[in-house]
Order: sequence, then C-alpha cells, then structure tokens
Amino acid sequence: MISAMSTTRTRYAIVGLGSRSDMFQSALLKDHAEVGELVAFCDTNPGRMAYANRQSVERFGAAPVATYAPGDFARMLDEQRVDRVIVTSIDRTHHRYVCQAMELGRDAISEKPMTVDEVKCQEILDTVQRTGRKLAVTFNYRYAPRNSAVKEVLMSGAIGRVLSVHFEWLLDTNHGADYFRRWHRDKRNSGGLMVHKSTHHFDLVNWWLGARPQTVFGAGRLAFYGRENAEARGVGTFYDRATGNPAAAGDPFALQLDSHPGLKGRYLDNEIHDGYRRDQSVFSDGISIEDDMAVLVQYDSGATMTYHLTAYSPWEGYRIAFNGTKGRLEYEVEETSYVSGTATDANTAAVRESLGRPGATVHEVREPTRILLRPHWGKPLLIPVQNVGGGHGGGDVRLLTDLFRGAGNDPLGRAADHVDGAWSILTGIAANRSFATGQPVRADQLVKFPG
Repeated sequence: MISAMSTTRTRYAIVGLGSRSDMFQSALLKDHAEVGELVAFCDTNPGRMAYANRQSVERFGAAPVATYAPGDFARMLDEQRVDRVIVTSIDRTHHRYVCQAMELGRDAISEKPMTVDEVKCQEILDTVQRTGRKLAVTFNYRYAPRNSAVKEVLMSGAIGRVLSVHFEWLLDTNHGADYFRRWHRDKRNSGGLMVHKSTHHFDLVNWWLGARPQTVFGAGRLAFYGRENAEARGVGTFYDRATGNPAAAGDPFALQLDSHPGLKGRYLDNEIHDGYRRDQSVFSDGISIEDDMAVLVQYDSGATMTYHLTAYSPWEGYRIAFNGTKGRLEYEVEETSYVSGTATDANTAAVRESLGRPGATVHEVREPTRILLRPHWGKPLLIPVQNVGGGHGGGDVRLLTDLFRGAGNDPLGRAADHVDGAWSILTGIAANRSFATGQPVRADQLVKFPG
C-alpha cells in the first residue's frame, strides 16, 4: 500500500478515462506520488471509471478515488479540493473542462491537441487571460532525447539560419489504422489527423525553429481507408465492427477487443453504458478524416516547410531535412518495426509472387535513429543520439517530471503552455480549411492572442 503522505501534495483530478489517461494515473500513483495526489475521476462512462479504480488497486495498491459525471464537474472540484485538473477527454471537449476549471480557480493540464478549432482555441486563450490561471499542454515529443538533440544542433548555428524544412511522417497500418477505428474517425471529435496527430509535428517545428506559422496551403483526402476506397481495390466483404464477427476473420486490419485484456476491460465491457465501439472497421462508412495529407507552410522567420503525413504506410517513422545558410541537417527515425507485408504467411507469399521473387527472404527492418550534419564545404558529421526506451522516444517520463515537479532551468524551453498549444494547432486548423476551400489560409489570423 502507498504510505500516508503530507497533505501539502497537489491534488489532481483526471477528466476522461480513455487509454491516454493511464499515463497520468500511473505517474501520480507511482513515480510522483510524494508530490501529487490523485483524488477524483470524471467521465461520461461510469464503467470506465470503475475500471480505472480497479487498476489503481490491482497495480499500485492504491485506494479507489471518488468518481463524478461531467455534470458534477464543479462539485467534484469543491468536494475533493482539487488543485489541478488533467484533461484527457475526447479532443472536442478539452476546452470545456479546461475553461471551467480555470473559471473556478484551478490550473489545468491538457493532453494534446489543446482543442480542435479556432473558436474553442480563442475561448481558451481568453479564459487564461481573464482568470490568470495556468495551462500546460503535453508535448512529450519535445522531451525525447533525439528531438532535443536536433534542437541543440539548430540552436548552435551549425547550419546557420534555417531557410526550409522537408518533413515526412509515416504512420503504419497498425498505428495509422487505429485512428480510423476510434472516435477520431469523426472530424468533429478530433479535427482530423492534421490537428489530433500533426499537432505533435507542427509543435516540434515551431519549437525547433523558434518560429510561428503564417500562411498554410494544403491538399488532403481519404485515399486508402473507407468503404469506397476498399471497393475500388476489389474488396467485396465488409463488416461494421470486428469483435466476435466472423466477417472480420483473417482481416489484418481487424481489432478483436476480447483478445486484449486492457481494451476489453476499458472499452468492450463498458459499451453498455454509452454504446461506444472501439473496434469499428477501417473500411466502413462514416469516416470524415483524411489519411493522406500534403501541406506547405510559410513561417514568420521566412522559412518554409513541406509536410506530408501518410497513415497507411508499411513502416512507421519520420524523415526531416533542415536546409540552412551554412549547411543541412538530416534526421531519420524509425518508431516501430511493424511491417504490414508480414501480417500473414499467405500475404507474404503473395507479395513474393507479385515481385517475381518467390524465394525472397522476409525480415524485420530496423533503422537506427540518425542525425547527420552536412556543413557547406565540410565533411558530413554524424551526431551522437541517446537511444532510450519508453513512450514517445523516452519523452513521456521526462514530460511527467516537468509537469509534476516543475521544469526548472531548461535552456531548450521544452515546457509548453497555452500559447504553444494554440500555435501547434493553428497550422492544422488552417490546413483543414485549405483542404475544404483549395485556398491558402493565414494561420496567424485565425485567433487573437490577448496582449
């Protein structure tokens, strides 16, 4: 059991008990228990809150905490004497809890993205200004040692002033497909991948360059997932959800919730409360987000960026190149080793046959993280990279330390507030508008920053 602690610990409530909340729950009940106390859960689904409490007992020997429905949010803050609210609910609801917490005199932590559109973003900016409360936004990618190393090279001036960036991010057919099974598939909930996922990437570029987006132009479409795309490729069997469905047997894209204890306990067992299905088919109807997106961004520093996100790749990772007045910095990361071509023996054999190489060897490809500096008139220099484990390239554990114990003196400025949160989503919000209109959009004119 966790021993009794001083009553001076900061008291936290978590709002939204989806899978992302687990990181914060674990941190408060384990590594940061002496400085923070988890006192309440708030969620639309009582079953998920009960599951989270069982996890507290079984994994950490901690006592269950009080649970509240969203309509009792204000009462929760008072009854449990909450000091700080952690918001990990569906993206479109972030602003609701963040703003209400600040209006009631509490600080907040928001999972990325801070919100999904410019109207909600403006509401958060205005509320911070009016109340004087603090909002932290969780950009864990800033804290990954490999990303920090890139920041250090750019800050050193080794490639001079950055003039252009080329950024390709690939989500594989394991991770990428998952956004098309969940609530994220409805753009009203997530802002699409341009906001929900790319906020990570746009924030990194803002932070790396010390710049802000001005003009955004983009083209995006649903090119791979969705029923129409599957039909065009000759698929003839469709289903709505995977778990327990014979039609999903043999489909490498199917997610069987009852085969994963965590997903079963958190989602499948609690469908009776709200009807939410975590295992929808990625080739069913009703998907309103894009899976293939190209964006051009002009920054206030004068730099430009070409960015492309693909959500149906056979491997996952990113390739980035910075072109500067003194040289070029190249950065490559493979984030997972999943290879979609090896999902089944039959599929692998078919791939070999189609290549005309029936005896070809299939193996797992692992490319190490690489940061290569190419100075003008000099030999390329390979920058040492600290390879560490943990979520988001080792960023999660470092982010949590800053959140719960304070950032301290950080020359890289990794801690992010509401202003950083806003700039990170404005690129994606502008891109979504450009997708719809075919016109460039001024990201820096979508909201007004107080002061």
